[in-house]
Amino acid sequence: MTTQSGHTAAIRASKVIGTDVKDGTGKTIGRVEDVVLDKLSNNIKFAVLSFGGFLGIGEKYHPIPWSVLKYDAGDGNYVVSLTTEQLKEAPAYSLNELTKSDGNLYRDAAFDYYKAKRYW
Repeated sequence: MTTQSGHTAAIRASKVIGTDVKDGTGKTIGRVEDVVLDKLSNNIKFAVLSFGGFLGIGEKYHPIPWSVLKYDAGDGNYVVSLTTEQLKEAPAYSLNELTKSDGNLYRDAAFDYYKAKRYW
């Protein structure tokens, strides 16, 4: 279905990856590094937000409930109601850790930290 802005509600994961994430003031605080899917339930487990490094060195990867990201069609990015300080304190892991086992440990930690409504 096409939205009022002419965009559709559907988007390929490859288009989401690399999209900037901004805070409520418009400051870029990171980018979507990846999207982790649950291939058994057909749900999005979480988005992976990267921030805090320089040229990939020292970067942290934060699982973020998909529902926490709000798409800004005007700017073509995602907005979160979080501060850099909140993200610094948020659960962070390596990319490999985030897909260990079934990923539920990381999903649960993210949903708890952000107090997001659970989809399961």
